[in-house]
Amino acid sequence: MTKDTAFAFETLETRASATARDPHDRIAVRDYTVNVEIGAFQAERGVTQGIRFNVVLEVANTAAAKFDDVDQVLSYDTITEAIDHQLEVERLNLLETLAERIAAQILTNPKAIRVFVRIEKLDRIPGTLGVEIVRSRIDADNLVKLDETVGEEAPVHPRVFFLPNALIQSSALKTWLNAIETHCLPAVLCLETTQTPIPQADITPANRRINLLSIEQNAWVLAGKDSRCVVVDSRTELDWAMKRDQLSVWAPSKMVLDATDKPSPDASPLDLAGWFAEQFAADQVYILGSGPFRENMQVLAQPEMLA
Repeated sequence: MTKDTAFAFETLETRASATARDPHDRIAVRDYTVNVEIGAFQAERGVTQGIRFNVVLEVANTAAAKFDDVDQVLSYDTITEAIDHQLEVERLNLLETLAERIAAQILTNPKAIRVFVRIEKLDRIPGTLGVEIVRSRIDADNLVKLDETVGEEAPVHPRVFFLPNALIQSSALKTWLNAIETHCLPAVLCLETTQTPIPQADITPANRRINLLSIEQNAWVLAGKDSRCVVVDSRTELDWAMKRDQLSVWAPSKMVLDATDKPSPDASPLDLAGWFAEQFAADQVYILGSGPFRENMQVLAQPEMLA
């Protein structure tokens, strides 16, 4: 094994020391292990696996040791809280994405200078597999400056409408869509499963996927009936569409399966609409036409009621 290869497998502390231009104090969290759902492969969905974190953080020198003052040091909690927070935000496919987000959050602390993040999966192979990244304050500052030039847009809170199949197949559909389109708030349409028979599997995770795909089939049916209806499936795409007043039809699979706080596996399409409304801080779900009453959901029997 060459020197460079051996160095590649050294501890993060050794790598930090060897690549430092100026000596800095370092704090470390080693072998921080959690069980979480992560991964791009189908076999990694719906199950948790062991993930190990090793993080070394270079910090600005302080007088903390001289005065024994905890308020002058960067706490180890800065590292563990960044890990826990990023795991809670959403389900991720890639360790690379998780590592980048953890590093970026840690570097928002003004005492942080450079961070080494190593993340390893413990259950995929007999050994371990993982990624390692190094990010510095300069990287973080450049990102902040870039964000400042773009500017932050205020979050958009849509009006969420639930369209029963009977309405989609009725002659009143265009009238309803006209009323929704002229409303002052951006709209997202949530649908039932298709009216065609839905196959059933023997296990709940499979049935969840089948039911979600059935809703998405219905979304494309609606899009085929009116060109104003655009099928969208990701949070990013929905944010973009709502800021441009697009009439969006929600395809739920990606958001539901990627969420850390997933709805119940046996959630009905109407339950999913309620869950979606919560994710985007919508005031409530409006059920169009006739439909069952639900708490925090309002039934609108006629298009004129949208005024």
